[in-house]
Amino acid sequence: MNKPKMATEKGVPSNSRVLMLLGQLERMNGEAMLKDVETARQVTAKILHLIQTQEKSGKEVMSKGSTGMEVILSSLENSRDVQTTLNILCIVSELLTVGRGRRVGVFVSKGGTGVLFQLLINASKEFPPSEELMLQLHSLLAKVGPKDRKFGVKARLSGALNVTINLMKQNLLNNKLLLPCLQVLRVYSTNLVNAVSLGKNGVVELMFKIVAPYSKKNTSLLKVALDALGALLKSKTNARRAVDGGFVTVLLTLYLDWHRNDTRHRHMLIRKGLLVCLRNITNIKLGRKAFIEADGMRILYNTSTECLPVRTLDPLINTSSIIMRKCFPKNRLPVPTIKSAFHFQLPNVPAAGPVAQLYNQPPGGRKNHQLCNKPLKKVDDVVDESDDNEEADADTENDTENDDDDKDLLVANDDIETDLNKLHPKRNPGRPLEELKVYERFFLELSEDFQGYNFDCSKSASTTSASSPFSSSSATTQSSRPIIVPTAQALSPKHVPVPSSQKDCNSTKGKHTLPSPSAPTPTLPAPLTPLELDTIHLTKDQDKKEKSHIPSPDTGTKLSPSQGQMIQQELANVLERVSLEEAGVLKAEEEGGNGDKQEESPVSATRHIQSPLLLGGIAARRVGGGGSNFGSDCGSEGAEDEGGEGAVLEVPDTALLLPLHDPDLYVEMVKGTRSVPEYAEVAYPDYFGHVAPTFKEPLLERVYGVQRSKIYQDIERLIHPNDILDKAVYDLDIPSCPVIEDNGESLKFNSQFESGNLRKAVQVRKYEYDLVLNSDVNSNHYHQWFYFEVSGMRVGTVYRFNIINCEKSNSQFNYGMQVLMYSVQEAISGRPRWVRTGADICYYKNHFARSSIAAGGQKGKSYYTMTFSTTFSHKDDVCYFAYHYPYTYSTLKMHLAKLEALRTPQIYLRQDNLCETLGGNDCPLLTITAMPESNSNDHICQFRNRPLIFLSARVHPGETNASWVMKGTLEFLMGTSPLAVSLREGFIFKIVPMLNPDGVVNGNHRCSLSGEDLNRQWQNPNPELHPTIYHTKSLLQYLVHMQRTPLVFCDYHGHSRKKNVFMYGCSVKETVWQSNITATSSDLQEDLGYRTLPKILSQIAPAFSMGSCSFVVERSKESTARVVVWREIGVQRSYTMESTLCGCDQGKYKGLQIGTRELEEMGAQFCVSLLRLKRLTGLRNHQHLLDLENDIMTHTKVVSSSTTTYVLEEDEPDFLEAIDYSAESNDEDAEAEIEQVGEILEIPDQLSDSETNHRE
Repeated sequence: MNKPKMATEKGVPSNSRVLMLLGQLERMNGEAMLKDVETARQVTAKILHLIQTQEKSGKEVMSKGSTGMEVILSSLENSRDVQTTLNILCIVSELLTVGRGRRVGVFVSKGGTGVLFQLLINASKEFPPSEELMLQLHSLLAKVGPKDRKFGVKARLSGALNVTINLMKQNLLNNKLLLPCLQVLRVYSTNLVNAVSLGKNGVVELMFKIVAPYSKKNTSLLKVALDALGALLKSKTNARRAVDGGFVTVLLTLYLDWHRNDTRHRHMLIRKGLLVCLRNITNIKLGRKAFIEADGMRILYNTSTECLPVRTLDPLINTSSIIMRKCFPKNRLPVPTIKSAFHFQLPNVPAAGPVAQLYNQPPGGRKNHQLCNKPLKKVDDVVDESDDNEEADADTENDTENDDDDKDLLVANDDIETDLNKLHPKRNPGRPLEELKVYERFFLELSEDFQGYNFDCSKSASTTSASSPFSSSSATTQSSRPIIVPTAQALSPKHVPVPSSQKDCNSTKGKHTLPSPSAPTPTLPAPLTPLELDTIHLTKDQDKKEKSHIPSPDTGTKLSPSQGQMIQQELANVLERVSLEEAGVLKAEEEGGNGDKQEESPVSATRHIQSPLLLGGIAARRVGGGGSNFGSDCGSEGAEDEGGEGAVLEVPDTALLLPLHDPDLYVEMVKGTRSVPEYAEVAYPDYFGHVAPTFKEPLLERVYGVQRSKIYQDIERLIHPNDILDKAVYDLDIPSCPVIEDNGESLKFNSQFESGNLRKAVQVRKYEYDLVLNSDVNSNHYHQWFYFEVSGMRVGTVYRFNIINCEKSNSQFNYGMQVLMYSVQEAISGRPRWVRTGADICYYKNHFARSSIAAGGQKGKSYYTMTFSTTFSHKDDVCYFAYHYPYTYSTLKMHLAKLEALRTPQIYLRQDNLCETLGGNDCPLLTITAMPESNSNDHICQFRNRPLIFLSARVHPGETNASWVMKGTLEFLMGTSPLAVSLREGFIFKIVPMLNPDGVVNGNHRCSLSGEDLNRQWQNPNPELHPTIYHTKSLLQYLVHMQRTPLVFCDYHGHSRKKNVFMYGCSVKETVWQSNITATSSDLQEDLGYRTLPKILSQIAPAFSMGSCSFVVERSKESTARVVVWREIGVQRSYTMESTLCGCDQGKYKGLQIGTRELEEMGAQFCVSLLRLKRLTGLRNHQHLLDLENDIMTHTKVVSSSTTTYVLEEDEPDFLEAIDYSAESNDEDAEAEIEQVGEILEIPDQLSDSETNHRE
């Protein structure tokens, strides 16, 4: 080291005594120090005394600009006298003790660590080595080590590891010297390479000589020893060495001993240290096996149970839980195969991909028939025997100290598109115009001349549409199967007729054949006189509820000048709120007081309707309001009524509250719906409908310890196996009789109706059931959507339901979301509605192993459990549970038929059948705009030249909220308010309200019958396998050829892991900003109009969050509708609008779960935002929109907008809220993170935006 020159900081007196002594020490450095040993001792002793007695002396040495530390280190290097060296080490120790963080950093930056290691090596060569010197050196190294990122590497390269080990071996009984050695060893071991090296030198065995049974002596030493041992055991090599040495039993015995004797809980850290050692050993398969054989499960379960009453012992309970859950033997799901219980034979199989993999399985279970449940000969869900926690051979482990930050930087932007050629949209019509001319029939409005149309005629003569395939004529497609209403529970299971298609699983079934055209067509009942669909008011003040003027349906809707001014005024103001509440609901809400859930029924009248059961020749029982003849008596009741004239269903008349719902019409629509299992039942909620509750449903507050208690109940299954019933009570893999008879002690389940999903129910305890969801047809995963029926319950009893094969690593069920329940008894009493329900809800990793086939080739993955508890309020009730508000394909057809019936002469509405799906269902295409004022050339020209808006929804069947948003959009567009009139006059809407009817009908969560995610097929859709996507894209390609590219494209989706409503769009500039690619200014030139629509929505829609929006283009999304329509069709405003399945954490609805009223309101607000957009883009040819941001901001308050959120993973990015320890219990990194935050069990809600953006 070069000889430093003493310098003083400005402001420090030059006659400072400590600085003078340091100057003297500096002059003695080198040979002078070796010659004048006594003087060196005296000078260093005086410096030490000053620093110990005067705080300012230490500050002077460590002050900025001072070279005191360099002088001290230089003297330490040059000193050969033990006493002088000890004095200098004491000086350093005193300096680093105060303000340790910054001062230690300075010490390390000056090369202090290397000096200490060199001194340690030199001291070790003395025989015998100075004990005092070794003590001081190791004490200093223990202080410095945690602050030096390369400490472990330096120790290994310098040879210090062996010095410390040998010193420990020679001083096992010298606690004074052993303690600092253990402290340094703890730091050494954080480097995995060092840990492996230490293990080879026998340090693991050495540590087990130090750890001891309960004693009040040397507890500090024992704590440090356990910390060091825990660090050593993170190495898989060392963990195996510990298992081979029989130390798992030793650790369990020690833990039990400390648990029994530490009755006052003064040594919790020692107990925790023992558990950490066990946790690290059980990261390997051998360790888990040894733990089980040593009866570790019972020991930890019993000790943890005894700790539960003491809140301060939570860290012990949490770590014990992690170990027990990790060691819980992996089980396979209680199903014969992870493939769907239903099979649909595809017309052609893709050449590659997951579907091809399914079809390439060995023969044995798969036949060419629609319904098949036999397992494959080679079961495809075997439990992986690999060690899911083992890493590569420990000998090849690399230095991984503090490299996490570097890894994060490498991974962060991995999915962002960096190819500028792909980032610049280039219109690509794809198919030639000759091929696309067949789609001209879907755009009659572009060529219609209305010459034969009488603009003064009545509604019945004014229609311009072809006969709708979704009106009463849909009954011509009905099958001959009986339709059971409301459900099969109306009859005793033994009296339920089994359709012939289900009696024989092996019968071959082809396509549905249409009945003869001469078959009688039932006529629709006369439509009820509904309330206006769009009783919509726009207010600047959220507390005002002034209704806008709504023209009468019997009068024309040509706007007067005053009405035109009103619209202009409304759009110029801040649009705080769009309410979709019908008048009846508004009145009920005003009279409801505080909104108690037990308010009086909103429906007082009842009506008697002939049960549609008779259509199938099956009689049903009478359903009374009291519910006494429901459930347990249903068997005798059903038999008695079989010979009668037919059932009368006494239900409340809710026509005023549900203007678009008709139970009779719904049943007619069901008859034309085709499903793979040939469903013959109608679920009561779909039959009768849903009236949105008038009370608020807040996000569920998390009860402390609830998840832990649920996990412990799961662990009890292994501890007390005799208490487990393990009785299957419902099983779709037994097609002839899925409802298994019992003695009446079990609940009855059913999911055999449209959109239903429940594969199996297993009674594990008297009031607890494990539920297995069915995977998507032609798939072996996507378990998320559920919809099933429960009956036979006891009033007031707490039932626990566990859905055990969820796949996502986290869920909004951990953050306040509840399941939905529909009670038939409540409905009959006048409250037909889905309500949020469930207590003790949590979502965590379980002990059921996922097949590597279903996990994308990844081994060792587990399923997750979503558990909730509930009580039932009514005797003999029939209740339904669902993931989200169901919206079936038949419901859509019914709504479209009702909307058409409500059309006024001024509305141009056409319903076309875009195509037939794989399953034989029609895919509706709607065209909505305003009729021209007359058939003059000017009016016809204006009619044809309106900009197009293209909307779609429900490509993912489990995202039912998308359909409720679409319902709100359709009702608004078909309304008679001035805003709706203006919107129709301004645009032509082309709408595909359900892109995946087959998936919806068959209860899928994400896929169509092809087993593929249709929103990943837009780049190259197959006309046979993906007909709805193929033809929808063709419509857009046709518009490109006709130079009528839509102004806006929006695909409605639902989001399962984020709150609020938000949009994903496409921007070159924002994508480049999020990546590291270099781009010229010309590359970044783009119209900012893509932000306009989300900005407007953030101002008028309380559920919408601009901060959650993202405009980044990712590689993984290049085949989605949003990106393909932007890139190939050239639609700048191409969006995915995501609606939460949970609730909101901002705005008016903050802290509330979202309901159908809010979702429909969002659909209407989207329409209003288009009116704002129309005003802002009023100039022809959609001129450059760079000034629109200022235009928007001048009319509204400032909307906070965070930077673009970068998102990953399909359409549902990772939900980056902090995850409970139990959600990732096998992940070592997660465990370490929890330790750092104090082992807190319960979880916060969401990270702040800044944290989220940083982590993404």
